Amino acid sequence: MIVINRCAGLSGRLRRYGNRRLLTTVPNTQPQETPALPKIQQEEVPVYKGKSYEDISALRKQYLTPNVTSYYKKPLLIHKGSMQWLYDHEGKRYLDMFGGIVTVSVGHCHPKVNAALKEQVDTLWHTTNIYMHPKVHEYAEKLVAKMPGDLKNVYFVNSGSEANDLAMMMARLYTGHNDIISFRNAYHGASPYTMGLTAHSTWRYSLPGVANGIHHVMNPDPYTGLWGGKNCRDSPVQTTRHCDCSAKSGQDCCASTMYYEQLEQTFKYSLPRGKVAAMFAESIQGVGGTVQYPKGYLKRAADLVRANGGLFVSDEVQSGFGRTGDHYWGFEGHGVMPDIVTMAKGIGNGFPIGAVITSRKVSEVLSQALHFNTFGGNPLASAVGMAVLDVIDEEELQKNSLEVGTYMLQGLERLRDKHDVIGDVRGKGLMIGVELVADKDTRQHLSAPHFVDIWEMCKDMGVLFGRGGLNANVLRIKPPMCINRTDADYALAVIDYCCDQHLKKRKRGSTWRRHTTLPL
Repeated sequence: MIVINRCAGLSGRLRRYGNRRLLTTVPNTQPQETPALPKIQQEEVPVYKGKSYEDISALRKQYLTPNVTSYYKKPLLIHKGSMQWLYDHEGKRYLDMFGGIVTVSVGHCHPKVNAALKEQVDTLWHTTNIYMHPKVHEYAEKLVAKMPGDLKNVYFVNSGSEANDLAMMMARLYTGHNDIISFRNAYHGASPYTMGLTAHSTWRYSLPGVANGIHHVMNPDPYTGLWGGKNCRDSPVQTTRHCDCSAKSGQDCCASTMYYEQLEQTFKYSLPRGKVAAMFAESIQGVGGTVQYPKGYLKRAADLVRANGGLFVSDEVQSGFGRTGDHYWGFEGHGVMPDIVTMAKGIGNGFPIGAVITSRKVSEVLSQALHFNTFGGNPLASAVGMAVLDVIDEEELQKNSLEVGTYMLQGLERLRDKHDVIGDVRGKGLMIGVELVADKDTRQHLSAPHFVDIWEMCKDMGVLFGRGGLNANVLRIKPPMCINRTDADYALAVIDYCCDQHLKKRKRGSTWRRHTTLPL
């Protein structure tokens, strides 16, 4: 073991700023130097002893299927995680603002979660549900205690795709109907069954039967959609579009009404009257770029679905477990009581766990035939899941998501007003999106080469953001919920600096002219 400074993860170009003050507010003038590094204590970091970067790259190319792609022009080789930090094979440290695609909820290698897993490893790994073991029952009790109403029966699976697969089947069995609704721009999984729910052409294969009985309705997006404006979202930050809606809480939203009328048209012309199986909706769209719906829309949509014989399914794979701050579950922010809730990702902090929670009445349909999941609710997963729930409560991570997330959203709002390349900032808690644009007036998305220019600079400065939206022009900010204001300050300073540097390159023509022939 060797002791290195945790700041050593950044490039040599940044190290010389290590003793300077961290930018804690967004400056009103363009920065003249790179942001200073936050001061942090030293810790022991194990030396990477695995195969070389070149060997790993060769093995990846030879043995993994070619569709397995990585972020960045030169992909990172990560070998250690510690709470909100990741370390690559060279010992460089990165602030993880994406949480393994919204999966690391309480922190990389959280000590309490690690301890629960280690204890279970030495006790019992696996039996499946042909025998009883205590952990799955204890976990089920603990998890459903977080759910409102009659949502008190749980079936454990291993991923979000599996959870949504099962929810689709349950809805069709329970209602006796086939047709299911989801939003354009939605992502609900990539299995052959859930691929039909997912409405991104980039995630769709040309396969027969994928879209059987599935209808994609207009996405109620207040920023890039047909309707929406500065009073339409349940967010600390609103769009800059003009809006005729009242800013008062509880008042009708004009955009919500317009999108709802479009939904009614689908029911009128495309669905069998009174015979709908379900509607699926993320509380805040994840892969789609942190899109939020106009206030009041989702509740009205759920009522319409139920009036036509269907169930409302809330996909909480990314927005659950306190991430949105105001509530433990994203659907609570919409005033909706779902019939089925699906969850994964943050439920296990990186361990493969998923779940479907519904009422006893709906769950009974699975008794019509044998249904079995070999690994769902296994002792290891159950032990981890219980520890994650405990940490969220004990460390008040929902409260932290609200406070740090709101603080960061307000800082990003100032950056939006400063930089022409930032068109929109949105989200709640620590589920945040920053949409980069080529033109603020038309809201035309920033093309890939220019987005990558900013994104890569952020990585080089030690901050990792996700990438989302159909046009891949949205910075996805969904970090472990343990981040603090110092982390938020540094991330804000890095975005500020990188947007400024991108503008300077654009003015010089170093990258802008080279890519002007590419479509925007």
